[in-house]
Amino acid sequence: MTSVPTAVHDEQHAQAQARPPITMIGPDFPFPYDDHLAHPAGLGSVPAAEHGTEVAVIGGGLSGLVTAYELMKTGLKPVVYEADRIGGRLRTVGFEGCDPGLTAEMGAMRFPPSSTAFRHYVDLVGLETKPFPNPLAPGTPSTVVDLKGRSHYARTLEDLPPVFTEVMNAWNTCLEEGADFAAMQRALRERDTEAIRAIWAPLVEKLDNQTFYGFLCDSPAFRSFRHREIFGQVGFGTGGWDTDFPNSILEILRVVYTGADDDHRGIVGGSQQLPLRLWEHRPEKGVHWPRGTSLADLHAGRRPRPAVTRLHRTAGNGITVTDAEGRIRTYRAAVFTAQSWMLLSKIDCDDALFPIDHWTAVERTHYMESSKLFVPVDRPFWLDRDEETGRDRMSMTLTDRMTRGTYLLDDGPDRPAVICLSYTWCDDSSKWLPLNAHERMEVMLKSLREIYPKVDIRKHVIGDPVTVSWEDEPCFMGAFKANLPGHYRYQRRLFTHFMQDRLPADRRGLFLAGDDVSWTAGWAEGAVQTALNAVWGVIHHFGGGTDPSNPGPGDRFDELAPVELPED
Repeated sequence: MTSVPTAVHDEQHAQAQARPPITMIGPDFPFPYDDHLAHPAGLGSVPAAEHGTEVAVIGGGLSGLVTAYELMKTGLKPVVYEADRIGGRLRTVGFEGCDPGLTAEMGAMRFPPSSTAFRHYVDLVGLETKPFPNPLAPGTPSTVVDLKGRSHYARTLEDLPPVFTEVMNAWNTCLEEGADFAAMQRALRERDTEAIRAIWAPLVEKLDNQTFYGFLCDSPAFRSFRHREIFGQVGFGTGGWDTDFPNSILEILRVVYTGADDDHRGIVGGSQQLPLRLWEHRPEKGVHWPRGTSLADLHAGRRPRPAVTRLHRTAGNGITVTDAEGRIRTYRAAVFTAQSWMLLSKIDCDDALFPIDHWTAVERTHYMESSKLFVPVDRPFWLDRDEETGRDRMSMTLTDRMTRGTYLLDDGPDRPAVICLSYTWCDDSSKWLPLNAHERMEVMLKSLREIYPKVDIRKHVIGDPVTVSWEDEPCFMGAFKANLPGHYRYQRRLFTHFMQDRLPADRRGLFLAGDDVSWTAGWAEGAVQTALNAVWGVIHHFGGGTDPSNPGPGDRFDELAPVELPED
């Protein structure tokens, strides 16, 4: 559900064109990662004596590939370990026996324009994007909101009953009165770090212990339970957010402040192309390695090393890595970019890897469950007109039924297409965890048949469904981190881990990165930002530094450091 009426949105959009854009620069650590990436001086350098030194990069998702790519450009030799496939939760799959152009995005599938550091790499490897058909988005033909057995068809918010506008107004009021929304967005646009910190610091102190739902209940604008219920089921931007109600309100504010849920775009051909292309990309600028060297070139067989099974420290502050083939290698530095729970279960680790407070933060990390189900169809039949009503035969659908969110994805009227029959979170995902893809499809088709009794989806299906439950994926055990109330201190420890001068000498050299270490878990931007933090940390660890004209995140840390709450 959009957060402002269409007419107002058009006026605000025109005004926004004359202002700097909102980006995911903050609010916790407002470092300009996009400007840092774009600067001609580069991200930094290491002493020539360190050129060719190996650095382990554990995890071949987006964060791992960005880390490895940028370390390679400094003349270091990243050695990438990957347990499954390059891409992590940028996972694009096809449908067996169908047109190879038909794909399903099992993980990340939509990206906001505010993800500017992420966009740097999308542009670098030459990928195209297109508008993603979110509910009531300008490029979405129509949306159906189906709640409590009643369906509402809409092309714009004005087509929905007035109660939905009431809910939208309640949310906007709640944000403004409870979180200085307009002032924060203005500060983010202007990159006014003092103003960002002045707004955010007291909110962190005030709201760290508050749930999303509690924040709504505390607002006079949301005194109506009916309004809170509708908001939870339909939400804003991409759909219902009731599965986030138990999470910290700080997590939600980060999303809405930075436009992370607005104006999404999908990557043409699939998001997994980004890490795959980074693996093969030959940078124009770099040192030490022959011109045109790629990450693939630095790996024998052009594939990453297999899964890491053991991590421990050895004499001389070495980080010793054992992989699934039994090979053992020791590094002076390593970057861990896989989901942090892997350190608790899939990898044999010794306690000396991190200070005890960091281990506690890893153990307290809270992951969200998430599932998707896709089917290939012969054509975008949903664009056919119903002769009686004149409406689309089927629409992007938000509902309180088992499907929750259904997305219709096509590349034109004369081509096969894809339906994301269901996209669910948390308890809604767990409800159908024991079911296989075909069993899940039957459940979802039944739900959709109740909403569209005249539409026979099954007759258009041309191949087997594909599905994922991220909580059941052994290398992930969840979709992404979502902090619970009281978790701010834990998140701060993980994010700031790249500042290792503050750690004991025997706890340095192993760096954490990945979106679950970031302040914006679940967004590719967080994966990129923490990768760049780790790159700065490794460069610093090897005695290198940044050009004075382009200071890195560690150089400006004391100026921009996240709010530090008392421990006592």
